[in-house]
Amino acid sequence: MQKYTATGRRKEAVARVALKPGSGEFVINKRTLESYFPREVLRMLIREPLIQTDSLKKLDISANVRGGGVAGQAGAICHGIARALLKYDDTLRPILKKGHFLTRDPRMKERKKPGQKGARARFQWTKR
Repeated sequence: MQKYTATGRRKEAVARVALKPGSGEFVINKRTLESYFPREVLRMLIREPLIQTDSLKKLDISANVRGGGVAGQAGAICHGIARALLKYDDTLRPILKKGHFLTRDPRMKERKKPGQKGARARFQWTKR
């Protein structure tokens, strides 16, 4: 049985995703999709590349994800699934590209600058 692996990233989260032919079962950090992501919006985000390519019920997905928050982790898994789908079937590239699933979202937390309160926030200026 062939296994297709890929890495997905979003913010500080990194997901290692593995796809194999099956019935559409999700295992994320040894838990089910529903128990790991209670919010329906995040579950929809994760399933979206599979729905667009009509492979939701054809593949089993297992993912190890670490770092970041729940939204970043969901985005990382989505990115990893899309990249693994390319290894599974290269003809899916136009569909995945059109849905922007292959693009790594570059938005990261901006670092705190020295001598300031935060990344953008400055200390309040007083005249007297």
